[in-house]
Amino acid sequence: MSEDFRQQALHYHAYPVPGKTAISLTKPANTVEDLALAYSPGVAEPVREIAQNAENVYKYTGKGNMVAVITNGTAILGLGNLGPLASKPVMEGKSLLFKRFAGLDSIDIEVKHRTIDEFVETVANIADTFGGINLEDIKAPDCFEIEKRLIERCAIPVFHDDQHGTAIVTAAGMLNALDIQGKDISESVIVCLGAGAAAVACMELLIKCGAQREKIYMLDRKGVIHTRRDDINEYKQLFANNTDKRTLEDVIEGADIFVGVSGPNLLTPEALGLMADKPVVFACSNPDPEIKPELAHAVRDDLIMGTGRSDYPNQVNNVICFPFIFRGALDVRASVINDEMKLAAVHAIRELAKEPVPAEVVTAAGADKLEFGTDYIIPKPMDPRLLPRVAKAVAQAAIDSGVAQIEMPVGYMDNK
Repeated sequence: MSEDFRQQALHYHAYPVPGKTAISLTKPANTVEDLALAYSPGVAEPVREIAQNAENVYKYTGKGNMVAVITNGTAILGLGNLGPLASKPVMEGKSLLFKRFAGLDSIDIEVKHRTIDEFVETVANIADTFGGINLEDIKAPDCFEIEKRLIERCAIPVFHDDQHGTAIVTAAGMLNALDIQGKDISESVIVCLGAGAAAVACMELLIKCGAQREKIYMLDRKGVIHTRRDDINEYKQLFANNTDKRTLEDVIEGADIFVGVSGPNLLTPEALGLMADKPVVFACSNPDPEIKPELAHAVRDDLIMGTGRSDYPNQVNNVICFPFIFRGALDVRASVINDEMKLAAVHAIRELAKEPVPAEVVTAAGADKLEFGTDYIIPKPMDPRLLPRVAKAVAQAAIDSGVAQIEMPVGYMDNK
């Protein structure tokens, strides 16, 4: 990161007012009559209605359009455990994205705690305030337990975006890339470098899309996760492969897919050269990928590559899904975001990438053209069609799977 960009980023967050979000009023508050309706005595009327029927909270308050972005700051971006306060700019950024892309109001909450129990208790006790909860930047393996327990305790959707948002976009782009390469996911050998929350979620969702668990090789800092290791947690254990292979070079030879959710420059040109013909490489470490695209393309002219960066083709970016998943879930009052809803998002995203791209999206992306192919396997975040397509698919999946509490409104998203 250049010093000039660093200063631009600091200036952006500090001026004209500190931070990136604010609260705006949705009702007039100019006269005595307005205030009498907004607060005392008029506010007593919706209070009575909600006390009689809790569902009325969706009619008389903003609960149904409000998402809480909650963290403990233990895994901030690629910066590590810097604490709750340091995570606030990131959480405000997520709130900005919710509003910008899906029209959802959002507030960030940074929690100080000593134990998982305390964190879960805090969030569960305030959950009814919101329509949904987006967990963010929580270290593994704590994040798995926290999400599981909150889903069990809360009557609203709880979604750890670092896991599932990453997995959904990865799966959508991967299926499209494999189509172009003429490969079947069920027959593909996958190497996953990284074994944290995003890695585990990505591999689990790829399995739901047809990948074979025994064809997946996952690596952590100590090398290949295999059945004879006794130093792995229950989540890594799911990917313990019965193999004598121990290193990245061992497992990547002949592999069809590489997914990197680890650190910069960990995939060498020599290792890339060992992969099968027409490989797919998603090097998603940010800001520096496991291998730079220009280096990868210099080694292999037959690959399809994605990264987490916006300045290269095929950006694997959570913003392509999480605002729209919450939009669809909240609009039918889903109690959870289940696998059916995640898979519906995967297929909506991947199918959109195959359609002609509107001129305004091409311009906003700074491209000469965008069409389905090796350099365009995932829609651009600024594509306005993502909102109606993904939200509607997710809402319908919630209804079909029995977790929606209301029907989809007539003509839902038709005018978007």
